[in-house]
Amino acid sequence: MVATTEILADLVKQVGGDRVEASSLVPAGGDPHSYEPTPADAKRVAKAEVTFTNHLLLEPQALIKTIDANAAKDAPNVSLAEAAESYGANVIPLVEDIGLDVLWLGLRVRGSGKARGATRTSSVQLTATKVDGPGQLVAYLTESLGQPDRYFDSTDGLNADDSTTLPPAAHTHLNWAFTKPGVYHLTLEGKLDHGGGKPLQPLGKGTFTFAVGVEPRNVKPADGGTATVLGDGHTDLTVDLDSGQVFAYSDAQQVGAAQSAVPAGKVVIDVPNRALETVPDDPRFAFLGSAGSQVHQLPQAVLGKHVHGEIDPHLWEDVANAKAYVQLMRDTLITADPDGKQTYQDNTAGYLRELDQLDEYVRSKLALIPRDRRQMITTHDAFGYLAEAYGMTVAGFVVPNPAQEPSVEQVRKLSETIRNLKVPAVFIEPNLAQRASVLTQVAHDQKVRVCSIYGDSFDDKARSYVAMMRHNADELLLCLGEAK
Repeated sequence: MVATTEILADLVKQVGGDRVEASSLVPAGGDPHSYEPTPADAKRVAKAEVTFTNHLLLEPQALIKTIDANAAKDAPNVSLAEAAESYGANVIPLVEDIGLDVLWLGLRVRGSGKARGATRTSSVQLTATKVDGPGQLVAYLTESLGQPDRYFDSTDGLNADDSTTLPPAAHTHLNWAFTKPGVYHLTLEGKLDHGGGKPLQPLGKGTFTFAVGVEPRNVKPADGGTATVLGDGHTDLTVDLDSGQVFAYSDAQQVGAAQSAVPAGKVVIDVPNRALETVPDDPRFAFLGSAGSQVHQLPQAVLGKHVHGEIDPHLWEDVANAKAYVQLMRDTLITADPDGKQTYQDNTAGYLRELDQLDEYVRSKLALIPRDRRQMITTHDAFGYLAEAYGMTVAGFVVPNPAQEPSVEQVRKLSETIRNLKVPAVFIEPNLAQRASVLTQVAHDQKVRVCSIYGDSFDDKARSYVAMMRHNADELLLCLGEAK
């Protein structure tokens, strides 16, 4: 049988013992968020008697599609994070808190679309069908190596290429650039793609208004009524897969509050003059204009392709959730292999006792950290469950761009967080160490320790889930506890 990650494969081995041969599709030390499946992976899935994924958009959709397209029809194919709730798993929202001095604008698909026949391998196509304004509008993503990927680009006219796709219940970040100040209108249309060559199913469309370098309160929205001006916090231009509606899903009216829907026709998005940026002297960005010229741009905030859902998928960082996974795996294996029922039950009972001991170990270790020092700054946002379960706080995280020098703004914000909270250490995941230049630089500048913590994968020092969680507890106490 196969699982998508090393962590899940280890849990399966603990339940299955000698009766199962479990392996991970994502290789040792790999990043499950960005792993690209190979033809060999498809063959492994086809031969597997059981397949376990985490899902909740932990894995890229390409990997999920490979699994669902190749798994035998009579073989269990289990999405653990979703199904484990019935076994007592606790799920929490994925909260992104990156302070920008302009609006953070992305794209989102809400809803499951089950009534429309959508599955986890379906996707929603978002197409820019009309743009008008005094200049050009380009919505693009800066990939992890600094390469731009244009989603919507009016500089060469709009056509079918001015589209992007997202899985159900997913969100992504973009840059939004405008070549001249003034008022712009962007019409977005959504269509559901079931795959398999089936025709696209129309959803809704809506027109958003942008006030670029002009007073937004003087700008009429697309419906001509009273405008809702969005200028701070986090907003996504959204297609609802259940209702078909297109709207802005925003916390901009009360930053830090839960996001709420604002109809597209009532929205005016503020792109202020402080959003002016200089076009780099790099031929890859020539679509923005000549090098040295200026454009108004809302930044994508987190560099690199970063598609995720509304629920934090890293459930295993709370040992109680790992217990739910294990019980779900037990029942799945019994269904697939009834003759092994007693073995699976006995192995699970013994492992659950071990996980109870692990939970108490983690809890007791972290309880020794003074409350004012329980602040975690990490390489990526993977530790919300650990924080909630064991009384810690995620004070900050970075998803760095490995091809560029850290920006002044990134360094400033992290430096202020460390200085203001008197954080004694930051934590880097071993498999992301080569991409943690921002966090490492800030730690050195602020003269705080750089320590290690495991999020999504193992390494040679931690080859099991229990070893990984014990290390995390020991390292957090060592690096955040009272100075000796």
